[in-house]
Amino acid sequence: MQCGIGAAVGPVADPVADLTTATLHDVAFPQVTDRVGQVLGGRYRLVTLVGSGASASVYLGEDVTLQRRVAVKVLHPALADDDAFLRRFRAEAQVAASLNHPNVLAVHDWGQDGITPYLVTEFLAGGSLRSMLDRNGPLEVSQVLLVGLEAARGLAYAHRQQLVHRDIKPANLLFDDEARLRIADFGLARALAEATWTEPMGAVLGTARYASPEQARGETLDGRSDVYALAVVLVEAASGAVPFAADTTLGTLMARVDTALPVPEGLGPLGEVLAAAGAPAAVDRPDAAELAGALLDIARHYPAPSPLPVAPVPLVPADATPLGPETGAPVQGVHDETEVGLDMAGPVISSGVATAAGGFPEPDGGAVPVRRRRRRWPLAVVALLLAAIGVGAWWWTSVRVVTTAVPDLSGVAVAVAESAAADAGWDLRRSDSFDPSVPAGRIVSQNPTAGAELAEGAVLSVVVSRGPPPVPLPDGVVGAPRADAEARLTEVGLAVGAVTEAYSEDIAKGVVLSAEVEPGTEVPFGEAVDLVVSAGPEPRTVPQDLFGRALDEVRSALEALGLPIGSVSEAYSDTVKAGSVISVLGAGTKVDRGTPVDVQVSLGPPLVAVPDVSGLSVQQAAGILEDAGLVVTSTTGSPTRPVASTSPAAGTSVRRGSSVTISTR
Repeated sequence: MQCGIGAAVGPVADPVADLTTATLHDVAFPQVTDRVGQVLGGRYRLVTLVGSGASASVYLGEDVTLQRRVAVKVLHPALADDDAFLRRFRAEAQVAASLNHPNVLAVHDWGQDGITPYLVTEFLAGGSLRSMLDRNGPLEVSQVLLVGLEAARGLAYAHRQQLVHRDIKPANLLFDDEARLRIADFGLARALAEATWTEPMGAVLGTARYASPEQARGETLDGRSDVYALAVVLVEAASGAVPFAADTTLGTLMARVDTALPVPEGLGPLGEVLAAAGAPAAVDRPDAAELAGALLDIARHYPAPSPLPVAPVPLVPADATPLGPETGAPVQGVHDETEVGLDMAGPVISSGVATAAGGFPEPDGGAVPVRRRRRRWPLAVVALLLAAIGVGAWWWTSVRVVTTAVPDLSGVAVAVAESAAADAGWDLRRSDSFDPSVPAGRIVSQNPTAGAELAEGAVLSVVVSRGPPPVPLPDGVVGAPRADAEARLTEVGLAVGAVTEAYSEDIAKGVVLSAEVEPGTEVPFGEAVDLVVSAGPEPRTVPQDLFGRALDEVRSALEALGLPIGSVSEAYSDTVKAGSVISVLGAGTKVDRGTPVDVQVSLGPPLVAVPDVSGLSVQQAAGILEDAGLVVTSTTGSPTRPVASTSPAAGTSVRRGSSVTISTR
C-alpha cells in the first residue's frame, strides 16, 4: 500500500462492497467508466452500475448461461498491471469460492476480461449494514445481537478454513431481501494489501475505524482480529457512533492500542460480551465460535428482535434519465428507487408512471395526451412477432443446449471444482489417487481438458490427490543411534514423533529400541513416527545390609548387581571381627551399572604397646597395665619386691585385652 500508513493499518479493502449507492464517508472516488451492456468472460452481462469505490465498481449483472442475477465487482484497470495483486487475487478468489456458509457471500466465479480482473458473487438486494445505519440510525439491542450472531457464525466458519477477513466493517455486512446477513469480500483485503495501488486517504480512514490493535501495530493477524472489528461494528450499530474515531487515520489507530473497547451502557449481558470481544490483547478475546456461543447464550435475556429495516438496493440514481422502451426518448418521473432496476425481464418503468390518458407525466405532474390511430396491419405484425418470440422462448428454455468452456482446474482445491461444476450445471465425478507432487485435496487431472466446451448436465471427471503415497517404515531405524534413525525417517518423507526412553540391560544408551510400527509397515507420507530410545541399564541401588559380612560374601552380592568391588581399605574395630566389612561407600544410593563400590574391612580391635612398669611395685604395675587395656594374669617372684620385667616385654604391641605376666627381682 502507498497510503503512508499501510504497514500499520494492514490490508485495506475496497470501501464499496455493499452493492449500494449509499454515500461513502470521507472518500473521494475517481470517475468510473460505465460498462453497462458489456459481457465479461463471454458470460456476465453488466446490467446497471450499483456502486463504485476506490478500487472497484459493482454492477448488477446477468449470468447469460444460468439465467440468474449476479453481482459483478470490476476492479480498477490500474490493478491489472500489478502482478503481485493479480497473483494474490487469483489465489484468494479460489479460496473464497470454496466457502459455503449461509452467512458468507457466495463467490460464483472470477476471471480477467482482457486486462480487467473481476469477481462474480451472488446478488443481494437488501443493502448493507452501512446503508441501514445511515438510513435508520442505531438498531435495537435485540437486532444488534442478531447481526452479531450471524456475522460471528460466518467468521467462525471461515476461520476454520484458515481464512481471516482483515476488513470487517458495516459496508462488508450485506443482507438479502429476507434480512439474512452475508459477509462479503473474503480474501480481497489481503490481495489489495499486496497491490501497488494507491487508495485515497478517506478509504484508508474508513477501514482504520474498525482495525484491531494488532492490525494498527502491523503484527501478524489471526481470526481474533476479525472478532475485534466485529465488536467495534456492533458497538456502532447499538450507539450510532464508531469508538475511537479521530480526525486522522493515525489518531484513529493509536487511540485503541492498549485501551479497552468502550461499550455503551444499557446493553445488559450483550455489553459484557462486546467488552470481551474488544479486549486490547488478542489472547484475551474469544474466538469467533466462542463469540457466537456467547451471543446465543444471552439471547434468552432479550425480546425477539423486530425485522431488520432492509430495503431493496437503489440500482439507478434518483436523478438518472433512463431511456424509453421504444424510441430512446428520456422517460421522466422515474424516481422510485425501491423498484428501478430490480426486474431484468423488460424495460424499467416504476409503478404509476404512465397516466390514464396514455401519456407520460410532465415535470410538473401534468400529462401529454397521445392520439391513437386504428390500424390493423400493425396488429398482425405484432401477433407474428409475439409468435416468433414465443417460439424463441420455447427453444431457449427447452431445446437450446447450453455449453460452457471447461476451466483449468489443475492444482485447485476440490471445493473450487465443485463450485465451478455447480455454477455450470455439470455433474462432477470424483476419483482419488495418490500423487507425490500435488497436495491432498487438490485436482490432479480432469476430463474434459481445459478449454473444451461442455454442455449442462454433462459429466466433468476429476482426479483428486490423496497426497504422496504411503511409505514403508525403512530399515536402519530400530537399532540405530537416535540421530541416524531420525535422519533415515526424514529421507523417506516421514517425521519424528514423540521420543521416549526406556531402560535396557543389553542396548546402549541413545540407541533406538523400537518404533511405533514394525519395519516394512506402510505409513502415510509425512506422518510422525514415535520412537523408543534406550536409556541404558536401569540404575542400581547399593545394598545397605552388607556390614559385618565377610569380604568375599560382599563381593558376590555386589557383582550380582553388576557393581564391581572398588578399593578395599582396612581399619581396626572393637565391634567387627577381623576380615569382615566395616562399611560400604554409597550404601542406599542409586548408581549406574558397572560403577565400582569401595569397601572397608575390619582388622579387629586396635593394638596397644605394653607399658614399661619396671622398678614399680607389683600393685602399681598392675594398675598401669590394666589402664592400658591389658590383663595381668600372674606374678612370678616375691610380690613385695619391685617389678623386674613383664611378658610380653615393655614396648611390645599387643591386642587390647591381651594377658601380661609380671616378674619381680
